[in-house]
Amino acid sequence: MANPAAKKTEAWSTTVIVSNTLQDHEVTASLLNQQHKVRFSESVQSGCVIFPLSGIAFLLASTQELLGMQRETVFVRIQQFISVHRNSFLVIVAALHGPEEWDLMFRIQLRFLGSNLRIIPAHNSADIVKSILTIAKVTCKPYLDDIRDRLLQAKAHIVENSPVWKTLDQM
Repeated sequence: MANPAAKKTEAWSTTVIVSNTLQDHEVTASLLNQQHKVRFSESVQSGCVIFPLSGIAFLLASTQELLGMQRETVFVRIQQFISVHRNSFLVIVAALHGPEEWDLMFRIQLRFLGSNLRIIPAHNSADIVKSILTIAKVTCKPYLDDIRDRLLQAKAHIVENSPVWKTLDQM
């Protein structure tokens, strides 16, 4: 059986499907530098990053890009994205999230309330990569099972050592 400590320190890598429009993007370079297998696709929506093993997709968009588009055009683009991807995240990138950017996010949240879209604000490419890799890793099958086991162990430990349960047992 493998050493659990070694499992924690080994680098995680996975296959990532990326839109051709992101070939020269810093996010793609960072994913490649971290030894992920990046596959480019023309059939993927512009600005899209997909983690097939995790079953999630990210749509990268800058606030400048979104604010420069007609509101309905933005909504149609996002609707197309969430209709294709069951677990979808919209990553909105801005160096500074001011009132205009927060208003944009609020309008998008209101429009897609109740859908499978989640919004992640990010400031730069490093934030994007950190966010998408964290989400992809914890939703990937072996890691998801490990997290579920740890949560169950923590729950059992809390229940066993809870003063409330001890008091109830004494009654």
